[in-house]
Amino acid sequence: MKEYNQQTGPSKLLKGAAVLSLAAIVTKLLGTLQKIPLQNIGGDGVFGIYNTVYPFYTILLMLATAGFPTAISKFVAERHAVGQEAGKREVLRMATIVMAILGVASSFLMYFGAPFLSRLIGSSQLIPALRSSAPALLFIPLSAAMRGYFQGLQDMMPTAVSQVIEQAVRVAVMIVLLVYLGGIGSSDDMIAGGALAGSAAGGVAGLIVMLMYWRRYSRGESKIQMVTVSPAEKYPKSTRETSLDKGERGWGLLRSMLRYAIPICLASLAVPLISLVDTFTLPRLLRGSGGEIGAMIEVGIYNRGIPLVQLVTMIATSLSVLFIPALAELKMRSDLEGIRRQSSVALRWFWLIGLASSIGLAMLAEPINVMLYGDVAGSGTMAWVAWTAAPGALVTVTAALLQGLGYVRAPALHLLTAAVLKLVLNMLLVPQLGPDGAAIAGIVAYAVAAALNLALLLRRAGIALRVRDALLRPAVAALALAAALALLRFATASLPHTRLAAVAESLLGVLLGAAVFAAAVLRTRLLSEAELSALPRVGPKLLSALRRLGLLR
Repeated sequence: MKEYNQQTGPSKLLKGAAVLSLAAIVTKLLGTLQKIPLQNIGGDGVFGIYNTVYPFYTILLMLATAGFPTAISKFVAERHAVGQEAGKREVLRMATIVMAILGVASSFLMYFGAPFLSRLIGSSQLIPALRSSAPALLFIPLSAAMRGYFQGLQDMMPTAVSQVIEQAVRVAVMIVLLVYLGGIGSSDDMIAGGALAGSAAGGVAGLIVMLMYWRRYSRGESKIQMVTVSPAEKYPKSTRETSLDKGERGWGLLRSMLRYAIPICLASLAVPLISLVDTFTLPRLLRGSGGEIGAMIEVGIYNRGIPLVQLVTMIATSLSVLFIPALAELKMRSDLEGIRRQSSVALRWFWLIGLASSIGLAMLAEPINVMLYGDVAGSGTMAWVAWTAAPGALVTVTAALLQGLGYVRAPALHLLTAAVLKLVLNMLLVPQLGPDGAAIAGIVAYAVAAALNLALLLRRAGIALRVRDALLRPAVAALALAAALALLRFATASLPHTRLAAVAESLLGVLLGAAVFAAAVLRTRLLSEAELSALPRVGPKLLSALRRLGLLR
């Protein structure tokens, strides 16, 4: 292995941010797309069990890891800047102790509490899956601690590599176990348990990668200090040689880290809470005459459309990152006009992306369902789920813009409100409408979260919302998209109902819909040239490309 490189500076930070963003996209894409072979190989019953357990596993994982990597990176960066090597190691030592304790406690709860949790959720089918996911909680928190350490050194490569390898190994092991257990005729609950066992394999792989980076870093650290100028030499010798203050070691240091990490952890829990509502309500509410197995099949059918919406929100999340530093910089300069302009462009872009995605997925639900899952079961539910893409995209961008302006807790509180509303609506609608009721509840919950975020953003950024630009012009583009897809569905109605035909119809529909919607947006001047050029980083290039294509004059 090559020696560990400890170069610092703005160029490294920018490169690291790009690497980390790319890794996040790859891992989210793998995590979303792996649900398609999961359903294809395991069936709707396995798919339902997996999607019922996974949000609970995610909550425990976030409790054990969210917030602490950020806190570790902050405290390590502060000590690295003044050359306090002992201080950096002390941060990692205390963090590792805490993460190990949280990991063991979470794993213990998941494994030994599986029978109780399954009774609480309302299905004994969940016990093998709950227990299979428990070992992952022993390894992933330790990896998270080490990732935070390297991020504090402004080195994002270890985090990026370990995340991608962890996710790749998880998906690969999951598919191998699905094929093997399905081949020997195992029951649905055992197959779902095998699928979730992939998380433990991924956790081990991610930790091994981090340990390899740590070994390389430790070996190279002493050599680099002998031949290079340390960043600490910018400071007086007395500062460098001073040991950690009493309040900065041991439990005093841990208290400081906890004060920083806990608010971040609580904020991060808001997003999966809406999924957790379905975990604790749907198995009971859908049981009906089909019993536990029938309920899990219905949960699986309900979850068919969710990976597609997650792809939209993943793209929205990746793009929204562009606006946070831009908005923070404008706020530092007190450029109110710049804040209004950037916020308006972001809102319009994401509203249009979300609206087009919802219409496209809803109208193409049946061919997409056949293309991905092999039959038309739950196509109506998938169409309802598709309508969460539009408010979901707005939730993502408004949260990012509010964070850029310094309002971190408000989006989390709004999502908590949405989760409570989802719970109430699930209880009211699912007994009457089945999985469609859960999908409608999700639409309303995300719409409320988006409205609350939007109201706060408009007030704080000083944006005046015009009905013509927010609703009337987008409605014209939406109608053009809907008309084009309706004509396509009519033209392909006579084709044989095969999976190959569904693939052709789905892909043609996506291309046709995107082209028609983009043309309608440009024709109605929903986005001006000034607004296109104001898009951070990519705006000028996009504007130039549209001019070359003759779409703009």
